[in-house]
Amino acid sequence: MANAASMREEAETIAVKALGFVAADPELLPRFLAITGIEAHSIRQAAGEPGFLAGVLQFILAHEPTLMRFAQETGTPPASVGKALRALPLGNDDHEHSI
Repeated sequence: MANAASMREEAETIAVKALGFVAADPELLPRFLAITGIEAHSIRQAAGEPGFLAGVLQFILAHEPTLMRFAQETGTPPASVGKALRALPLGNDDHEHSI
């Protein structure tokens, strides 16, 4: 699929926006860190791990008011967040199925 690379790039862009949104919010960041078990000083390193960006989007999607605020503040359609999640590594359920 020739379009897969551009879909992944767009998904990563949305996820990076979401990470910035979470990191800038004094209420969301501590909750994100507590849920993920990541320490604040390790976010940059963790961001390079497979599945991290998908986890950021899952965090946004898990709470509709957060999703709607993210969408409004960044101009990102809410449906694009779920679509982006599915385009990222570990953003779907394939890893849960046995071979």
